[in-house]
Amino acid sequence: MLAPTSVVADYLDRHDDWFERCAAPMQVQAVDRQSYELTLGRFGNFGFEVEPTIGLRLLPEVQKVYRIETIDLHEEMDGDRPALNDHYDVDFRARMELKPWASQVSDDASKATAVSWDLDLAVWIRLPRVITMLPDGLVQSSGDHLLKQIVRQISRRLTWKVQEDFHANHGLLCPPRRRAAF
Repeated sequence: MLAPTSVVADYLDRHDDWFERCAAPMQVQAVDRQSYELTLGRFGNFGFEVEPTIGLRLLPEVQKVYRIETIDLHEEMDGDRPALNDHYDVDFRARMELKPWASQVSDDASKATAVSWDLDLAVWIRLPRVITMLPDGLVQSSGDHLLKQIVRQISRRLTWKVQEDFHANHGLLCPPRRRAAF
């Protein structure tokens, strides 16, 4: 991000302003001041499709580190929704850190911010009985491939849209899009 770390942190702290806009085309609904319900889209394999909906809580920054964790939507929505964990469960834990960065545009590290993040993600899916007849290795590798595809697609799109939104909102030229390492 081509701005000082404090400016990037101020933008990220106001996620109620940008999160829903940047997450589109995913459906997003605020649950409370820190939490969102996201419907990721339709995904599937072997004729079995799911439209995953997860709840995420964006925790406040602590020493330039942001964390995102899963919330139980059934609890948060006061039982208004049917239990989602009958079909799947997601444990999403992300950590994002801001650091001053000397960019190619400027050697001054106080004028740019590097953003790095780690994701720890576990997904459990209850499969229809017919799919469980397939070899375990095939089902596991297909599921792993599909999950990587979903994470890659959503992560890249959301990361890029946040970058574009940040730079546009601050009247800055957005750096060129780079290929992801994964």
